[in-house]
Amino acid sequence: MSTKDFLEKDYYKVLGVPKDATEAEIKKAYRKLARENHPDANKGDAKAEERFKEISEANDVLADPKRRKEYDDARALFANGGFRPGAGGAGGGSFNFDLGDLFGGAQGGGGGGTGGFGGGLGDVFGGLFNRGATRTQPRRGQDIESEVSLNFTEAVDGATVPLRMSSSAACKACSGTGDKNGTPRVCPTCVGTGQVSHGSGGGFSMTDPCPDCKGRGLIPENPCDVCHGSGRAKSSRTMQVRIPAGVSDGQRIRLRGKGAPGERGGPNGDLYVVVHVGTHPVFGRKDDNLTVTVPVSFPEAVLGGEIKVPTLGGPPVTLKLPPGTPNGRTMRARGKGAVRKDGTRGDLLVTVEVTVPKDLGDKAREALQTYREATADHDPRAELFQAAKGA
Repeated sequence: MSTKDFLEKDYYKVLGVPKDATEAEIKKAYRKLARENHPDANKGDAKAEERFKEISEANDVLADPKRRKEYDDARALFANGGFRPGAGGAGGGSFNFDLGDLFGGAQGGGGGGTGGFGGGLGDVFGGLFNRGATRTQPRRGQDIESEVSLNFTEAVDGATVPLRMSSSAACKACSGTGDKNGTPRVCPTCVGTGQVSHGSGGGFSMTDPCPDCKGRGLIPENPCDVCHGSGRAKSSRTMQVRIPAGVSDGQRIRLRGKGAPGERGGPNGDLYVVVHVGTHPVFGRKDDNLTVTVPVSFPEAVLGGEIKVPTLGGPPVTLKLPPGTPNGRTMRARGKGAVRKDGTRGDLLVTVEVTVPKDLGDKAREALQTYREATADHDPRAELFQAAKGA
């Protein structure tokens, strides 16, 4: 923001209070407007975020009696024509100097008793506006990544699980300022912006975080013993996280706003959870479908019939087995699978496995012997050999 913008800003108008407003009235107006325009209450609203910055900047100036007086005096001085930037000569209350010199702390030129006055105003304005702009600059919180292990059923149906996380939060010892006394100074390297620019050739410039203040725009006079001047400290917390139904093993879930807290009204970071899913002794998973292998007897496969099939967490379903069902055939029980994103369910894929009994009674053995004699003319491997010859 330019120095001209600073001079033309009416902080009283921003907060909606008169110029003779008391400290209590300013405080009340700020709190009301801050609640209405806070980024946490207006997710994704760029206008509200910009409005919040303006409100915070105005409060930083008007809530401090000393800075408020400096601001009022400066506004009155310019409003009454005490300075006419760019005007030549002296006399009539005018001074010949550049606004850039004024804010940069340079001595004013010209006549009429200007000696030493420009430097003083430079200090006043430079400290006043740079500090205000720095403190109101919001910073987004860091993203956090964590892992959670679910059993097979929890992954299919969804589950709420506790997650203990460690992240960076505002240091409680120094209230996030990084300074023991809570009074950090504006970084002289980046002038409170948190960024520095340098040329990269061809007329282009690159912007990087300031190496001295690490992008914060502030430098503590007396670094905090807990956070060592960073303003951030490790914070552990346990939160209940809802894992949606139908997640698969290795899936990475993003939970917006559940990461580390932001700074100076900035939004929270995001939480990324990597899910690990255990196996089930009976059921498997194929996309949104569940799978199960069901053993059937030889007579059931040959003659057909009805078989009962287990489901995950529900009552069994009955499937009709057609006569002559081959080993390995897969049938479908609709709506008995995993939950999809739209809330519907996939299917249960049932694979038939014909079992051979290990022990036979005399009657069963005699019956099978009779069956073998009755089907002696049928060679089940005839087509196999025929195909082998053809190849």
